[in-house]
Amino acid sequence: MESRIREEAGRKIKKGKKGIFGVIFGRTTIVVFLIILQVAMFYLGYAWLNKYIYYLNTLLNILAVVLVIYIINRPVNPAFSMVWVILILAMPVFGSLLFLFAELQPRTRSINTRLNSMHQITRKYWMQNEVVSQNLERESLGMENMAKYVYRRGGFPVYQNTSAKYFSCGEEKFEELKKQLEMAQKFIFMEYFIVERGFMWNAVLDILKRKVKEGVEVRFMYDGMGSLSLLPYNYPQKLEKMGIECHVFSPVLPALSTHQNNRDHRKIVVIDGHIGFTGGINLADEYINRKVRFGHWKDTAIMLQGEAVRSMTLMFLEMWNVQKNSKKENFDKYLDVPQLKIAAKTDGFVIPYGDSPLDGEPVGEQVYMDILYTAKKYVHIMTPYLILDHEMMMALTYAAKRGVEVVIVMPHIPDKWYAFVLAKTYYNELMDAGVQIYEYTPGFMHAKSFTSDDEKAVVGTINLDFRSLYLHFECAVLLYKNAEVAVIEKDFQDTLSKSQKMTQEDYKKQNIINQLAGRVLRLLAPLM
Repeated sequence: MESRIREEAGRKIKKGKKGIFGVIFGRTTIVVFLIILQVAMFYLGYAWLNKYIYYLNTLLNILAVVLVIYIINRPVNPAFSMVWVILILAMPVFGSLLFLFAELQPRTRSINTRLNSMHQITRKYWMQNEVVSQNLERESLGMENMAKYVYRRGGFPVYQNTSAKYFSCGEEKFEELKKQLEMAQKFIFMEYFIVERGFMWNAVLDILKRKVKEGVEVRFMYDGMGSLSLLPYNYPQKLEKMGIECHVFSPVLPALSTHQNNRDHRKIVVIDGHIGFTGGINLADEYINRKVRFGHWKDTAIMLQGEAVRSMTLMFLEMWNVQKNSKKENFDKYLDVPQLKIAAKTDGFVIPYGDSPLDGEPVGEQVYMDILYTAKKYVHIMTPYLILDHEMMMALTYAAKRGVEVVIVMPHIPDKWYAFVLAKTYYNELMDAGVQIYEYTPGFMHAKSFTSDDEKAVVGTINLDFRSLYLHFECAVLLYKNAEVAVIEKDFQDTLSKSQKMTQEDYKKQNIINQLAGRVLRLLAPLM
């Protein structure tokens, strides 16, 4: 008996040691350590230069002034400019060198160049059907103007002959996803920000392995940062051995670089070219509430069936072929697929669209603001983060001031403390203008959706924060007069009934540390 107890204790000690060594010597820890080392070297180099270049201070100060003038005149969001201006004015030498380091990143320029080249190759596939455009114009000139903007500046057409199915939680989407994957006959494309081994991913992977054996082409892509600590470095090779083609978007390397700030936050599934999924739900167990992290995880997704899936197919193929080692391919076999005919009178109009942080055009934010500026009755929003630039703040408050019911549902249990205390600094300003703010009391709100006037809805990956609106690759689906708009609005109302309305007093009830932290972090909001 005693020997068994000693053996069991020994196993636990070994397991504990293994866990500790795994953390200390794990890939994530090593990457973080090497990046911190580079930051330290950068700072020491700066300190050394600052000590020995006394006579060059005048020149460096002139450089700082020139950079400030350049930054102020750049056609970018003023919030980003303000952060750089403050940093350069506070620490001219360090701030100037850091700005030049960030601006002269070859990796970012390389990705942008490849994306532009890919757009030139695929331009012939992004053609707007003029009949659909004319149909939309007859329904609403304002909506047609928005569609023209999304097409001209983003390249994404508006479609008819497409049905939509909305999922009000991860569990619902998971079941439908498995069902649709099982029915795949030709190809499966999957692109996710976060992938974590567990019940959800294992179930999907089992299906993918079976479909490969049946002759179905399977491509899988995930973000290098989102899954940095969740998947081993060689995981793509493991999937390749199973017959699944795999890419990691922008793998995180132990090198200080600003390009690692631009992540692939999209979630896209395309099956045989006529079924497409997107939304906030990643491939990890908390998204289907198999693992509890922050109370009940509220999330949403949408499935398209029909012609609009063509845009989702193209979005995936473009990103896939942007990878350095991808060979050029003919997209026709993935795009010229038979589509189901759906009654145009009932399905309205559908626009799947994406947003790139490298093209200087904030399509995701502009769509949200267009909805706010054109709303007549209401705009209802679900978002996990609320880190707003001046333009979005003006759109939200102006809509409320002119009598539109603007309601935002936020998490009550946050996943990131710093983002939550920062979000609360916007509450009073929004409520002063008449915006209503609720917090989802059962847990964490991860959904990203807009509904407006029983006519418009957006479901996708785009949060109301700087990262989603300016720094990440994102995607979403815009519905107009589609039958599913009513379903999305009903889910909003159901969610609202489980949420607590915030008041001016709630902000004051925060402890003083959170209030001060939020105010300080607001200065750095563009970086968050």
